[in-house]
Amino acid sequence: MSQFKRVKRAISGVLLLDKGYGISSNTALQQVKRLFQAEKAGHTGNLDPLATGLLPLCFGEATKFSQYLLDADKIYQAVIKLGSTTTTGDVEGEVISQQPVSASRAQVEQVLRNFIGPLQQIPPMYSALKHEGKALYTYARAGVEIERKAREITIYSLELDEFSGDELRVTVSCSKGTYIRVLAEDIGAELGCGAHLAGLRRISTGGFELANALTLSQLEQMEPGQRDACLLPADCLLEGVPKVFLDRESAYYVQRGQEVWQANQSNTGLVSLYGPGQVFLGLGEITDAGKVAPRRLVATAKNEADSPS
Repeated sequence: MSQFKRVKRAISGVLLLDKGYGISSNTALQQVKRLFQAEKAGHTGNLDPLATGLLPLCFGEATKFSQYLLDADKIYQAVIKLGSTTTTGDVEGEVISQQPVSASRAQVEQVLRNFIGPLQQIPPMYSALKHEGKALYTYARAGVEIERKAREITIYSLELDEFSGDELRVTVSCSKGTYIRVLAEDIGAELGCGAHLAGLRRISTGGFELANALTLSQLEQMEPGQRDACLLPADCLLEGVPKVFLDRESAYYVQRGQEVWQANQSNTGLVSLYGPGQVFLGLGEITDAGKVAPRRLVATAKNEADSPS
């Protein structure tokens, strides 16, 4: 083993990763983090090991804004196997029931329409949700059932892409917190034959698309400079947030945690803040008093003098 430690870098930005099959989101994150030799990194919404697809990773200052992707709507392509249910709701579990499948395409399309809109969904036991400090799946593996409250989710669209006897391929557009495994089980129950999730691929989240993502293999084949060039700026996570551009004096005081007046600000709420030269400063808020208040700032190098003048 080398006596020299690899120097970690204080890089910032967002990488769109196409996560592979069979590894956890955290394992994928740690592998990419090592490639970039990054000091700090985090992902923006867990994908199960058996799921693949779009997993945005945040580095450095971008981790401060990852919550906006955690809360974002998502689009998945799913494979649903009809006729059998499993202990986990997917192919990883043991089969617990089997029934013949007799549904027609018209019946399937009608059932799918029934799931569009606001729904109450009970999270599965095999999930990373916490109960008394432990993930639910740890209780499930021990054979302990924990009561879970139903949560409101929204299915914006549910399209049938393919139907071949006992297998559905669908594209699901949904709100945060939606469990596609549970949706697959509920569709099977509605059809009267049971079902489980046989495959899942995330193709969009918060406006980011899988077509722009890179696999771990592709990243490994790049030179360090090429990898760095793949990072998106931290403010890409706030694309839907209104922008406010501050002059030099206002930027100076905001970066020091002070509220400032900003002309022509009639609305209240969160805003992205930019200083001279359109330098991203972080997240702010227009208060009820009409001031711009800093809320979550990036640690930008301050080239300003001790005073704004």
